[in-house]
Amino acid sequence: MQPRILSVAGSDSSGGAGIQADIKTITMLGGYAMTAITAVTAQNTLGVTHIDAMTAASVAAQIAACVDDIGVDAVKTGMLGNSRVTAAIFKALVHVDAPIVVDPVMIATSGDRLLSDDAIGSLRKFALPAATVVTPNIPELELLAGEEVDDVDSMIAAATILVEAYGNAVIAKGGHLLSDMLTDVLVSPDGQVSRIESPRIHTQSTHGTGCSLASALATELGKGVPLEAAFQTACDYVRRAIASAPGFGHGHGPLGHDWPLSA
Repeated sequence: MQPRILSVAGSDSSGGAGIQADIKTITMLGGYAMTAITAVTAQNTLGVTHIDAMTAASVAAQIAACVDDIGVDAVKTGMLGNSRVTAAIFKALVHVDAPIVVDPVMIATSGDRLLSDDAIGSLRKFALPAATVVTPNIPELELLAGEEVDDVDSMIAAATILVEAYGNAVIAKGGHLLSDMLTDVLVSPDGQVSRIESPRIHTQSTHGTGCSLASALATELGKGVPLEAAFQTACDYVRRAIASAPGFGHGHGPLGHDWPLSA
């Protein structure tokens, strides 16, 4: 059966990240994409210029509409917005028996802050304990673990702090490390460490990489694929999407999500 994947995230008006990137990724990997929109943003490759948060009741109702009728095989959460919405999301998901991939979206590729200060506490209280996998980038990992990360070893150490604190898996994304070799790391709940290394693609077309990786991971987990294999497929998909980027915009451009069709 086609896996039913629910993305709970913000809308990106330029189509490169958030809900739009999730729908493209889930669809290209063979999933059925459903959404619960947490916020509407005005943004493009240059940055975010406006954010309107949805109400907690609206987001919870969107989730319930999907869960109660179609059903859910995996969930991906991205931009949560504020503490009330965060609490409502995970209350609505409490009876969902499916993997939950939490992308702790705090800072956009452009550097714009996407998570309010009060929501960080709710992220720790509600989102991280409910997650099957958490997928922070380096700045997010440093904030959540309270440790400085400047190389792969310290990235693994910080990820391990989160694994021990919350009992879930952590995929630490190494794109912010200054190296020609990009390393992403999976630390499993049992402490096992898996690495995926690949030559860095030097490009500005990186808008939505985190969203795409998390939704690709959720799609594979929704198929019943084991975590390590899902990690590999998600990284491969995003790498090829970066390499196939269409070159749109004047800043951090979108990925080529349809590379399987255009290759």
